[in-house]
Amino acid sequence: MNYILNSIPSRTQKPRNSGFTMAMDKGLSLREVEDFIEANGDYVDIVKLGWATSYVTTKLKEKIDIYRAAGIPVYFGGTLFEAFIIRDQFEDYRRLLDKYQLSFVEVSDGSITLDHDTKCEYIQTLAKDVTVLSEVGSKDAAKIIPPYKWIDQMQKELSAGAWKVIGEAREGGTVGLFRDSGEVRQGLVEEILTQVPEERIIWEAPQKEQQVWFIKLLGTNVNLGNIAPNEIIPLETLRLGLRGDTFDFFLNK
Repeated sequence: MNYILNSIPSRTQKPRNSGFTMAMDKGLSLREVEDFIEANGDYVDIVKLGWATSYVTTKLKEKIDIYRAAGIPVYFGGTLFEAFIIRDQFEDYRRLLDKYQLSFVEVSDGSITLDHDTKCEYIQTLAKDVTVLSEVGSKDAAKIIPPYKWIDQMQKELSAGAWKVIGEAREGGTVGLFRDSGEVRQGLVEEILTQVPEERIIWEAPQKEQQVWFIKLLGTNVNLGNIAPNEIIPLETLRLGLRGDTFDFFLNK
């Protein structure tokens, strides 16, 4: 850091298993990626190329290479996985991962109906070659999944070989873990945490208020995802108690 302040919470160091920050790239240019890494690279653990944006991204290989050179893994959004699955192109998807030499993959079913045992089979197959992040929750705001089902699916997907499970929120933070107002479904989160270890979960939390809520619940080293590129440093200051929303939270700890 640039100067010394006392009573700053201790952050885990990269490569880390907790305190994980996943950024969402929704179409940055190569120059923007370079600038993003220069300003934020120390605080980003992994980058998701949002939903299926990689399909229309120009100079996709060059973009991935820039992230790789900076030591930041990249993976395709889960919606792209679903787009291949719904078209019966799973083997084509595996070849795509090989083509771009991706070591992480997201398995999700937020936009399609997929038998859960079949989803776990995809996880098991992919986990033999790459690190799997599996996403639980629907992108349909009208589809409310009860807590016991979230827990059951998370546990089974971890057992199938997922490294971490992701709690769905979309890029807007208005579905899945959250109500359409962006308010956290507190009871759902608390019940999940009674059965699933917190370090195995990445909570999608694109809105500042959601990030604050999780930091206050689980501390500075909570795993958070779907963070916009221009919100990485603001999030880091929240984690360190250096923004008004968490300013007093760590002072007496």
